[in-house]
This record gives sequence, structure tokens and C-alpha cells, in this order.
Amino acid sequence: MARLDELESRLQGLLEVYLLKYLPGYKAEDKVAQQLAAVLHSNLVDKGDDSLQAPNVYVIIGHPSTLARWRSEPRLLGELAEALYTVGKEAGFTFITKPTVTTAADVNMKLEDLRILASSSNQILNDTRGLPVTSNGEPASASIPTNAFLILHGTKIVPLNRTVINIGRRLDNQVVVDDPRVSRAHAQLRIVKDRFVLFDLNSTGGTYVNGVRTHQSVLYPGDVISLAGVTLIFGQDLPPGRTADDKTGPASPISADRPTAILHKEKDPQEKDKK
Repeated sequence: MARLDELESRLQGLLEVYLLKYLPGYKAEDKVAQQLAAVLHSNLVDKGDDSLQAPNVYVIIGHPSTLARWRSEPRLLGELAEALYTVGKEAGFTFITKPTVTTAADVNMKLEDLRILASSSNQILNDTRGLPVTSNGEPASASIPTNAFLILHGTKIVPLNRTVINIGRRLDNQVVVDDPRVSRAHAQLRIVKDRFVLFDLNSTGGTYVNGVRTHQSVLYPGDVISLAGVTLIFGQDLPPGRTADDKTGPASPISADRPTAILHKEKDPQEKDKK
């Protein structure tokens, strides 16, 4: 198996040109190759047939201001994904699918910091397959928003590729949050007019988006969700030329639709009680 320092060196060589080309002089990118190599290496899976499977889903997390330049150069993420694929293949690793690289904003991170997560999924983030009907029997939306995901516990990437996604402590939820503060059936994500909408399911501890308690709320990239104090981050890479508050699409019927994608986080009651 290729050593970590070998992966770092090869990735650095491939990425140096791209980073200088798209983001000249930007110091936050200095450790990108090192972090990508580290998460690739630490998430290798032994398939038991003398082969190692490398992760195919990568998410770069940073402050919204830091990621603004990344998102202004849509080719950059594609170049990073191609570099990861090349390095992995050279090292003899296998991939379920070709790697994808997306970004997610966290308003609580420092400007100079970046964090990278990786996982393996046989349904890549831009999967658009849906279900024939929703849980209440209504026809499902024909279009699942592309490249949408949740970041759970700051470490786990959960691709959102269903029309209805239940979140809670109970094991039959699509997203299981094993924390006593979270209700067994705490919240639900549904697609409404091609957007993910978060609904609270009369939970005990409440559901908050960017520090504000909500019963239903349209989600935008970078939104910080708190389920009774347990934090999740909603992410979605938008097509080139689109912004998170783009209103060119059909108007949302949800009254909680917010005009901005990322709001500075306020303290919810659970956090205040800890002081």
C-alpha cells in the first residue's frame, strides 16, 4: 500500500498547478493536498481480495467567505476530484465511482481553516433518483436537488438522495442520530418544488435552523440545523452561475423561506442552558 507521505507528495504535485491557477496566493489552500491525502488514506477499506477501496465522496468545509472563491471557480473542484482519482489509481486503489468533491459552509469556522471529510457511497452526491410516492401518499417530486447532503457530528457525510428523509433516534429512520436529546422521530426532510424543506415532527427538544426555532423551513447551503442541541450542517453544491439565494426558480409555498443562504448562528435555548 502506498504510504501517506507518498500520497501527499503526488497530490501536492498535481494540485499545485490547479491551486495557483484558480486561487493564486491564497494561504488556506496550502494544506489541501495534505488533508486530502490524509482522509483518503484513513478511509481506505480492505475488500478482502488484496484490493483497497478508496473513498469516492469528499466534502471541503470552511467559512462562507473562504469558500466564496472556491465556488467562483467551478472547474477547481472537478480538477481536485480528477487528481484524487489519478493518485488513487496509481496507488492501486479501487473506487465505487469516480470521486466527487463538494463544499459546505460552516459560519463557526475561522477564515483560515479548512476541514475535509471523506466517505464511500454507491450513490454519489449528484444522484437524482427518487421514490414513486411520498410517505403520505402524494406524488413525489420528479426532481431531487442535486449534490445535497448533511454533515452529521462534523465527521459523517449523508447524501440526500430520497424524496422523504426521516431523522431521529429510532433505528428505522433514514438518518439515525443516537443522542438522548433527539426524539425517536424528530424531524423530516421533504422535497417541495425542487428544494429540501425541514419539518419538525413535534419533537420534545425542538428543531432550530441557524439558531431560530422552526416548524418548517426551506434549507439553503450552509444552514446549521440543531436538533435539541445536536448539530447538522446542510450542504449543496449549486450549478455554476447559481447562488444559494437565487430566486429564478418557482416560488416556494413555504412561509419560512429565507432570503439568505447563510445566517450567523444564534444560541438556541439548549446552548444557553449550558452556561
